[in-house]
Amino acid sequence: MLPIDLTGKRALVAGVADDNGFGWAIAKAFAEAGASVCVATWPPALNIFLNLFERGKLEESRAMPDGSKLTFERIYPLDAMFDAFDDVPEEVRENKRYKDLGDYSISGVANRLVADFGEQPLDIVFHSLANGPEVKKPLLEVSRAGYLAASSASAYSLVSMVQRLGPLMRQGGAFCSLTYMASEKAIPGYGGGMSSAKAQLESDTRLLAYEAGRQWGHRVNTISAGPYASRAASAIGIIENMVKYCTANSPIPEELSAREVGTTAAFLCSPLASGITGSTVYVDKGYHAMGMAVAPPSEDRTPR
Repeated sequence: MLPIDLTGKRALVAGVADDNGFGWAIAKAFAEAGASVCVATWPPALNIFLNLFERGKLEESRAMPDGSKLTFERIYPLDAMFDAFDDVPEEVRENKRYKDLGDYSISGVANRLVADFGEQPLDIVFHSLANGPEVKKPLLEVSRAGYLAASSASAYSLVSMVQRLGPLMRQGGAFCSLTYMASEKAIPGYGGGMSSAKAQLESDTRLLAYEAGRQWGHRVNTISAGPYASRAASAIGIIENMVKYCTANSPIPEELSAREVGTTAAFLCSPLASGITGSTVYVDKGYHAMGMAVAPPSEDRTPR
């Protein structure tokens, strides 16, 4: 038996706001492998997420294979658009969804982790963050501000997190993120500059792997996940069609599950993957390997 064992390790999963997406599945897989898990949630979604917990709406999703319940050591507010609290504009600070949360910048979360758990509190950081305010617009219609916002939230946020959390990680730490095949192939409808942001994320993964590896001994990888109809992905507007098309045309003609991404994340961040860094790992039922469509995304051709 060769188990994925994260016992004694602490993971931070940034970008968990419900039980429906990849972030939740990744956090759950880390916990199932024995890690202690903290999560970071976008401030506008934080109260809703906490209310779901308090009202027992997540009880079924929290169920673990051993009969226990998924628990988080801490749930931190995080807006990864801001490296430090001084960067936060006054209108954001005074917004009712932000006002009483303290320091929700990347540096703020780093400081809270040290205050809560000591000088080197982390072993794993998973970046499950992406946002493009103009994601429904084709690239020809995207504003400069929209394009740069997508890059800032979805790509530079990883750079900033490695800068600030790398020194807080114990030897042999692991960073990982989520990307998408639009980084390398044209996906009509996946707009707003998000395809460019994902290309940046993959490029940065390679260079961060070198720099973080040489400086601290940490690894940096990214998972290129196939389309998945999470609540967050509904912002794209065509996610259901994307799922149907990829299901119909993949070597394994099945819909991707969030758990498949979660277990891959647990492996990549475990000692079993100690030789893997700077890599983009595809978890998409093999769709990335295809060069020609097999079937249209119609209901009668979708495999079951």
